[in-house]
Amino acid sequence: MPAPSPEPDHAPPGEVVPAAITPEHAEDPESLLASAELVPVGYLANASNSTLYCEVGGADSGVAAVYKPLAGERPLWDFPSGTLGRREVAARVVSEFLGWSLVPPTMLRDGPLGEGSVQLFVPHDPRLHYFVLVEERRYHPELALMVLFDLLINNTDRKGSHVLLGEEDGRLHGIDHGVTFHPQPKLRTVIWDLGGRRVEAGARADLTRLAEALGSDGSAVRAELCELLSEREVDVTGARGEALCTIKALPKVPEDHRPYPWPPL
Repeated sequence: MPAPSPEPDHAPPGEVVPAAITPEHAEDPESLLASAELVPVGYLANASNSTLYCEVGGADSGVAAVYKPLAGERPLWDFPSGTLGRREVAARVVSEFLGWSLVPPTMLRDGPLGEGSVQLFVPHDPRLHYFVLVEERRYHPELALMVLFDLLINNTDRKGSHVLLGEEDGRLHGIDHGVTFHPQPKLRTVIWDLGGRRVEAGARADLTRLAEALGSDGSAVRAELCELLSEREVDVTGARGEALCTIKALPKVPEDHRPYPWPPL
């Protein structure tokens, strides 16, 4: 599906490699993301769907964001049309409930090209992707959580470039979660180097808490996810969480197939 044209009051954005617009001057970046005007600066290079880099709240005191309008999603045979942005938001909801903070602030809102997902842009050096970061053991604890997270949300596309090192906080961030939460097994990831690493008890406790919440009709997180995903997808996510509660080590690459995304970076 071709990307829709911007509204007349914005100049057509060109393809850009984004510069960092830092949130250090914004007291509450999430409030800006939710309510301030999105001003497109350009399209992000190499994105599969319509993806715009935007200024939010002004270049001097605002933040930068990645805006993915639902109308710009390319149809997929195995995911319902118009749901990828909702899956991006669902990934953030799950990450925050677990307390792992792997996904930058992400929300659904209206923008210059209609409703879409809006995610806080994380200033980073694109040369420091997963295949570089995994060589440093200090990042292995965060990468281990990302493995569990991808298993939980059934991430179909964890490329190396979807793991960022934040320049401001020195933490790892996971992005591009549009093809997730499918009820059928579809895991494709590059993060297999940590296979056999022990799963910490705290992570298993977090997963237990999530599985219990998703199994309760009265839980707030279940209600929130059911607004973004199908009820079956929420139920299957809870079942995956329940299964992950019991694993003692991260899985290794299965011998009978190669669950890698393409391209890997």
